[in-house]
Amino acid sequence: MPLLEVRDLHVEFRTREGVARAVNGVNYSVGAGETLAVLGESGSGKSVTAQAIMGILDTPPGRIPKGEILFRGRDLLKASPEERRKVRGRKIAMIFQDALSSLNPVLSVGYQLGEMFRVHQGLSRKDARARAIELMDRVRIPAAKERVGDYPHQFSGGMRQRIMIAMALALEPDLIIADEPTTALDVTVQAQVMDLLAELQREYDMGLILITHDLGVVAGVADRIAVMYAGRIVETAPVHELYKRPAHPYTQGLLDSVPRLGPAPHPGSGRRELRVIKGLPPDLTRIPSGCAFHPRCPRAREMCRVGEPLLYRVPGERRSACYFWKEVVGD
Repeated sequence: MPLLEVRDLHVEFRTREGVARAVNGVNYSVGAGETLAVLGESGSGKSVTAQAIMGILDTPPGRIPKGEILFRGRDLLKASPEERRKVRGRKIAMIFQDALSSLNPVLSVGYQLGEMFRVHQGLSRKDARARAIELMDRVRIPAAKERVGDYPHQFSGGMRQRIMIAMALALEPDLIIADEPTTALDVTVQAQVMDLLAELQREYDMGLILITHDLGVVAGVADRIAVMYAGRIVETAPVHELYKRPAHPYTQGLLDSVPRLGPAPHPGSGRRELRVIKGLPPDLTRIPSGCAFHPRCPRAREMCRVGEPLLYRVPGERRSACYFWKEVVGD
């Protein structure tokens, strides 16, 4: 049984412009000790899916009209608010992308870390503070004992992100959802944060859902990748298969848009052109008929404009929501 399984999840938001269909039938699963990376441009539905899993959607205007979120076989959408609170933090924890805005600026980091132990385990302030220092040591924050009373603004961006990781790990959850955990960090610090997450995941045998738009971040840490576009998953594959030979034009476009080192492809040109995906993601209140990617797709044909493709099985452990996946793989 998967640790977490999302089945046919739909999430919509009622706005002045109409109903924004942010998530449209998402299906994915993650097991203990496994890392699933969820990729896609901003607005593809990655974070909204995570918020639905955690039970922290703003309702209203958000609404889940359909779907199941099974944690160890139990549907969280049918659980009471009290039952969801017991799962949140203790069984499923989340690392948010902006640590500075996620941490309370007027409380010390030690107090905020200790709160998890005071609320969930009934520890005294003294014991909770000691556990907070242990956690800060565990995520390699230097001089943790001296810094436990410091405030969020006194830490660098990378250190704040480590504090968020420590907070997520406090109750040793079975699953962590990391939403853009390396946003706004420089490349060296990104690597350190990802290495730390991978090490802690192995130590605790946790499942990890890594949400990002950065293909470089997931290459060395993910087991499987799910690519999202306009609220749908358009491709799933083991990480190495997807990087080697994508099976959807959108995934291919994402990979082609990654900057590469090396000489220019045409001698004497003096530069290497950076490929881009033309156009913009669709307005979620007016998602195009058929395949939502067809207005931007260089392979689009009439059938793409009419019918919405299913996730077709591709050789290996892969699926692609493209009528012409054989052509994409064959390139």
